Amino acid sequence: MSAYSFFTIEDTSYGIYKEKGSKFLSFAIPVDSELSVKQKLAELKKKYYDAHHHCYAYVLGADKDKFKAFDDGEPNHSAGAPILGQLRAKDLTNVLIVVVRYFGGVKLGVGGLLHAYKAAAEDALAKSIISEKAVTKTIVIGFDYQYNTEAMKLIKEFDLETLDQHYGSEGKLVAKMQLRIEEKILAKVKLLNDLKIPIQINFSEPTD
Repeated sequence: MSAYSFFTIEDTSYGIYKEKGSKFLSFAIPVDSELSVKQKLAELKKKYYDAHHHCYAYVLGADKDKFKAFDDGEPNHSAGAPILGQLRAKDLTNVLIVVVRYFGGVKLGVGGLLHAYKAAAEDALAKSIISEKAVTKTIVIGFDYQYNTEAMKLIKEFDLETLDQHYGSEGKLVAKMQLRIEEKILAKVKLLNDLKIPIQINFSEPTD
């Protein structure tokens, strides 16, 4: 992985681990925000309402700056931490792992729980399709209407994903840009400006 990409999973995958009557169902789920984490957790809690524990961990963001591990009533750091450890071991982000436990009547102890939650999380990830994604950022291309053609050429030349278009006092194209080409597109815009073609790039959403 570089500063321009990160690893995540393509689709939801499932795993299972059994120990002394307890059953640990695991789910590795792609997510892109804390809101999507909450939604996925709510869905699983509703479906597996009769489970004793819904333990989880997640990592979000290309720089992995948002993360959480939750034990849901298990001894401190015996469930969420080993789940989070599996995400970090595989250098993954934008992933939520939930392990749903059905208690089998025999206590496993902290060591047993650590192993069980790790194994369950590991099993779900082993069945995942891991892919490398480009880090992107949203840009706004501003231009006078007479230079609409030049603005659209920027979209095509740098393979930008157009998200929206705004037309107020000037034209604005909202697009998604791969971070690795930032310097190249800024250099191209400077060249256009030197040629008296007034196109600007901003890194914030338009307000009109």
